[in-house]
Amino acid sequence: MMRKTFLVLLGAVVGAALTLAISQPRVIFAGMSANAAGSADTYRQLNLFGDVFERVRADYVEKPEDGKLIESAINGMLAGLDPHSSFMDAKNFKDMQVQTRGEFGGLGIEVTMEDGLVKVVAPIDDTPAAKAGILANDVITHLDDESVQGLTLNQAVEKMRGPINTKIRLRIMRKGQTKPVEVMITRELIRVRAVRSRMEGEDIAYIRVTQFNEQTTENVKKAIADLSTQITDGKLRGYILDLRNNPGGLLDQAISVSDIFLEKGEIVSTRGRNTEETQRFGAKPGDLTKGKHVIVLINGGSASASEIVAGALQDHKRATVLGTRSFGKGSVQTIIPLGSGNGALRLTTARYYTPSGRSIQAKGISPDIEVMQDVPEELKARADSKGESSLRGHLKGDGEEQTGSQSYIPPDPKDDKAIKMAADLLRGVVTNSAFPPSPKRAALPPQQQQQ
Repeated sequence: MMRKTFLVLLGAVVGAALTLAISQPRVIFAGMSANAAGSADTYRQLNLFGDVFERVRADYVEKPEDGKLIESAINGMLAGLDPHSSFMDAKNFKDMQVQTRGEFGGLGIEVTMEDGLVKVVAPIDDTPAAKAGILANDVITHLDDESVQGLTLNQAVEKMRGPINTKIRLRIMRKGQTKPVEVMITRELIRVRAVRSRMEGEDIAYIRVTQFNEQTTENVKKAIADLSTQITDGKLRGYILDLRNNPGGLLDQAISVSDIFLEKGEIVSTRGRNTEETQRFGAKPGDLTKGKHVIVLINGGSASASEIVAGALQDHKRATVLGTRSFGKGSVQTIIPLGSGNGALRLTTARYYTPSGRSIQAKGISPDIEVMQDVPEELKARADSKGESSLRGHLKGDGEEQTGSQSYIPPDPKDDKAIKMAADLLRGVVTNSAFPPSPKRAALPPQQQQQ
């Protein structure tokens, strides 16, 4: 078995919510043995594809480009598997690599494809999309008066990118409004600030992680160090780690961010079709928060990498999870380069599991303490995220699937009931049986509890 080098993206930077792993190019030997390369029926189907391909080339009303025909066929094959598998041409593959570095040109918007239209997962903070008022769950129907119907997600994303200081017009269908909304946005160089931090009063450290790119772990460490200097020794009551509306990012960053708060134990495992492909990732000694109380905030927009962090800290009883149920994206997509200039496959190859062995696919992480926000009347129609289970063709979850949950965050922190509840718990103003969690009650297999 060829060893995989994991650069895993758990969620969308500009794309569908994903878990991605980089793999070395694979060599496939196509022999005539049915046992080695598939049944005779498979070869007949491939011959059928060849017949259709040749018929289109010969008889289509306009001469098609062979490359586009092949690319469309590959995209169709992958799109028929699940919402997160796709083909990236060389440019899109390069763009994906740029995005994981946390800097790219465009609008600053995370999107997915639903029913042939582009749906907003969330605008990235402090970007043109956020400043223009783009909201989670907005459905983009046109780009510069051109319908997105019939485009792949990668093609739609490509059209939203362009030179800095150029403009693009988005036509949006917004739940609760009968007429389309048109928004003109000027493209900028997007530098994703993945981590923000501040003092909550004089005794609580607040850290918000908006996505998991290559800088996230170091930025979280820096935030912890900076906040520690602002609080007098002995006065720090704990940390609020805000992962709400965080669509994900790199797996190694989700693991290393989790490790910041853990001394030992498994963080996450990935399990493919074959048992020998199972991989387990564990924590190293050294809790940078020195055992201080931690409360993790999640909601319906928290996906993939966010769910790995929340699930790991919840299972180890290292943190209390507060908010609403998360998105439920629990599958792994492996990036398989196809050789120089040929792009890459983004293929679902595994599911991931929390330390206790639970899959959150199409179910999400349920908070220890549910806190619902007060949503303004005019926003109630679009305050909820539908979740993974609503995506057509999604991988089925283990057991009963769950729909999405509330994803609204009040723009003014003073109105944020989740932050207020977290702060009150840390200060002892209110009590709840779920806080603080007891490590002795960690939901882990016996072998992990004995470590």
